[in-house]
Amino acid sequence: QVQPVESGGGLVQAGDSLRLSCTASGRTLSSYALGWFRQAPGKEREFVAAINWSGDSTYYSDSVKGRFTISRDNGKNTVALQMNNLKPEDTAVYFCAADQRYSVVALVRGSWGQGTQVTVSS
Repeated sequence: QVQPVESGGGLVQAGDSLRLSCTASGRTLSSYALGWFRQAPGKEREFVAAINWSGDSTYYSDSVKGRFTISRDNGKNTVALQMNNLKPEDTAVYFCAADQRYSVVALVRGSWGQGTQVTVSS
């Protein structure tokens, strides 16, 4: 079973950009749909974005649509989340999830990484 590993989090100011990456050690991600979720302190985990195995289908939560872009490079075994115009309310731990089925429900039940912290100061 694939085990995602996230990287790229950090502390930025409002309006800045940040790029998160998700890879998998020893396994290929190319046959998996991937999704990004986040969890802010005191809040439930929420869906952010997802991409199918080939990269030709994506979808986003309304809260990030137009600011975040999910993409993948199967040759590099990486899925990225480009986050632009960050807001303080984007502060959260961001998780990468993988499943062979392309749906939020499937990704929630799939394999998850340990998360990477993103903090946006005002």
